[in-house]
Amino acid sequence: MDYRRLAMLVVLVGLAVLVSHAQDNYEIQVYGSEIDPPGTTTLELHSNFTAQGRTTSREGVVPTNHALHETIEVAHAFSDSFETGIYLFSTVQSDGGWHFVGSHIRPRVTVPEAWHWPLGLSLGQEIGYQRRQFSENTWTYELQPILDKKVGRWYVAFNPTFDRALHGADVHRGWEFSPNAKVSFDFTKKIAGGLEYYGSLGPATEFIALAHQYHQFFPSVDLDLSPKWEVNFGVGWDPNHSSDHMMVKFILGRRFSWGGKRDRDKLEEK
Repeated sequence: MDYRRLAMLVVLVGLAVLVSHAQDNYEIQVYGSEIDPPGTTTLELHSNFTAQGRTTSREGVVPTNHALHETIEVAHAFSDSFETGIYLFSTVQSDGGWHFVGSHIRPRVTVPEAWHWPLGLSLGQEIGYQRRQFSENTWTYELQPILDKKVGRWYVAFNPTFDRALHGADVHRGWEFSPNAKVSFDFTKKIAGGLEYYGSLGPATEFIALAHQYHQFFPSVDLDLSPKWEVNFGVGWDPNHSSDHMMVKFILGRRFSWGGKRDRDKLEEK
């Protein structure tokens, strides 16, 4: 199989869909616990489109229907247990207008692979700002434990995320629980497929009614083209209609190694 042609096909399909549709979320990703070798910088482009979303403004926030959200993520591994990522959010609204939305920073620590723990374990934090016309909460903080495990050709990851508004309409809600999870299967050494889940259940101490919770499901495909490239593509929906009903996401990532030969060799072994 020519994986380069397959990758190009996925890219073209993803871009074709994104041109015709758009989405409200800026980061649609279930994180794994692993960190790249020290001295590695990863550049990712997150392109998310809401095919079916809100068609009117709500609480001063612009509509999401047919909006394309573009996020640039730059992450650097400082050691085998610590990395920091920076996100820049932007959106193209259905009228064609491009807008800068905001930025987040995300430091993360992980249990090194050299410890040989039976379960991958990591802890990420994310804090940042989004302009008021795109979010009811302008400053937010997120605490995200990350657990994952590879068993044969199966992979499972769970991100039981706790987040809170630092400034905005939802400050009074305190900590909220937003679990994310992923299950995938390696069909080949280069291609994996699975299901991703993103939820928002309300305050951690008292969940909101089921009818108002967010439950988004994304059948997805991961392409491991080489140690330097990563591709993720998925189409998701919310059967509860509490969030944007139909979304498309596409992630294209490229790794660059600035470390010594040993670290470059580790990257090639991935």
